[in-house]
Amino acid sequence: MTTFQVTATGGLTVALPTSATLSGVTPGGTATGQLGNVAVTAERSLADASWVATASLTDNFTTPGGSPITGSAVTYTPGAAINPVNGAFTAGTAGTLASARTAYSKTSGSGDNSVEWNPTLDVAVPASAVAGTYSGTVTHSVA
Repeated sequence: MTTFQVTATGGLTVALPTSATLSGVTPGGTATGQLGNVAVTAERSLADASWVATASLTDNFTTPGGSPITGSAVTYTPGAAINPVNGAFTAGTAGTLASARTAYSKTSGSGDNSVEWNPTLDVAVPASAVAGTYSGTVTHSVA
């Protein structure tokens, strides 16, 4: 008898840009822009290679002296799959980041796989917003 071992090359990871800049806006308008490519890589070599990537607003958008802009005013749109490898991938539906939402998923298949997408963020700025540079944190995770 001859045998051999297949070893997984890695785990399940998500990679994304460290920063993004949205369009400028006046109070009552909508700031918009793409976050840059987000990538999920699954190198677990499993018979069930499914996973779900989520997006959430972990820090509200704020500026000194202004009221925070919460996730209910922030719309996340995943966009099309880029460079898909070994799989059918499903984009989540566009919607607010009032709570964590599915960004992308893989629900079937086996072996290693990967996909990228370039999500768009739209931030509805209240008419009462003060002038300044707003910053917040959008977090992606995968399990």
